[in-house]
Amino acid sequence: MRRLRKKEGKTQAAMAVSLGISASYLNLIERNQRPLSARVLVRVIEQYEFDPRALREDETIGGIDGLARRLSDERFADLGIDRDEVSEFLASAPQAAAAFARLYDNASIDEGGINDALLASRLEIERWRNHFADLDHAAEELADELRLSRGDIGSALTERLREKHQLSVRILPLEVMPEALSRLDLHARQLQLSEMLSHSSRNFQVALQLAQLEQRDQIEALVAGSQLIDQGARQLFERHLTAYFAAALIMPYGRFLRACEQTGYDILVLQRRFSVSFEQVAHRLTTLQRVGQRGLPFFMARVDRSGQFSKRFSGASGATLLESEASCPLWNVHQAFDRQGELCVQSIRVEGSDSGANHWLTMAQTVAGTGGVGEASFVIVLGLEGRLALDTAAARGFDLLPEAAQPIGLGCARCHRAGCRQRSLPPRGAPLHIDRIIRGVTPFDFRTMEERER
Repeated sequence: MRRLRKKEGKTQAAMAVSLGISASYLNLIERNQRPLSARVLVRVIEQYEFDPRALREDETIGGIDGLARRLSDERFADLGIDRDEVSEFLASAPQAAAAFARLYDNASIDEGGINDALLASRLEIERWRNHFADLDHAAEELADELRLSRGDIGSALTERLREKHQLSVRILPLEVMPEALSRLDLHARQLQLSEMLSHSSRNFQVALQLAQLEQRDQIEALVAGSQLIDQGARQLFERHLTAYFAAALIMPYGRFLRACEQTGYDILVLQRRFSVSFEQVAHRLTTLQRVGQRGLPFFMARVDRSGQFSKRFSGASGATLLESEASCPLWNVHQAFDRQGELCVQSIRVEGSDSGANHWLTMAQTVAGTGGVGEASFVIVLGLEGRLALDTAAARGFDLLPEAAQPIGLGCARCHRAGCRQRSLPPRGAPLHIDRIIRGVTPFDFRTMEERER
């Protein structure tokens, strides 16, 4: 309201008259001490041709959760910024908050640490909270048109490709496609797929091709409207959007959400019902943010044996534990590598995560390497805030009280939890205390003298 008034060149008194309210009431609204009522909002729209979507500027930085994630950076740890302060900052000065977020994101990209294009693309996906409503609706309409059911998804997709685009699907042996999963041969009018792909992966590849052919304009419009400058980042974002539509086609929003709610988000049942893989279900669960039809806010990540994240999608979860450069060895995503095919469920409490929720129920499972060749080389992990997980299938038999959860940190360098026998590094910025008389169970003691005496 303050920005609108200044843009119009009006005093508080003049604007208040035009809106039929007192100047003091307008002053309180501008200071965020009174809500903008529906009646006043209608008058604003009528008088100033105001777009109410501008009130959601905070969505461009991921809302409170997105801002809290940035302020949870270890560089601000000594400031003790809590969630209430984050909320107040965003509410009272949204443009300043957006400016801070933009500066932080640009600095993160400049610092490197991971591929700049990959980080920039991920930040753009987070800006949307990994929910692209137009793509979801288009995929749902196409799924209804094709009458996709659990039994004939693959054949229906293949038939669509043949009838509408004159492309057939051909499965080729490994020796013919040793380094490729799929290839589009326009001369032969074929989508060629590797024989090493699983049934669910073959369906997904056909759906990807349909996305590229039938949603090109919509996807290019989203990329053009992004804040991405780097060409590599734009290409990665485009690839994500293409995969998003493919997943939404195989798992149509309304039908998938109903199945989630009916089964208590039972991952195995969802895999069987939609003929998809664990990783495909995990991706889809992070996207269920349709207005008026929201699912539970999951986060998802893919982790390799060294603890590096090769994929991470916070969705609407507000999770900050994916932002660390390393994962905690006490998190059972690491043990999942030795328990192939088993869903490893764990209740965790994240130490040092004051900017948002810190109690989570996580589910981890190994997935096969690219193209299904070789041993499992990644673990996919799903996470849901503990208080929201009570009625899910994964929570059955679990004590979900926060006190019973396994404490973990954001990697040793960011974790200040004392006495952890798994610690391999001291926390950054903490003064070390070396005792010449007593050697503790961990090689690093960073407690204060008062803490040690207690």
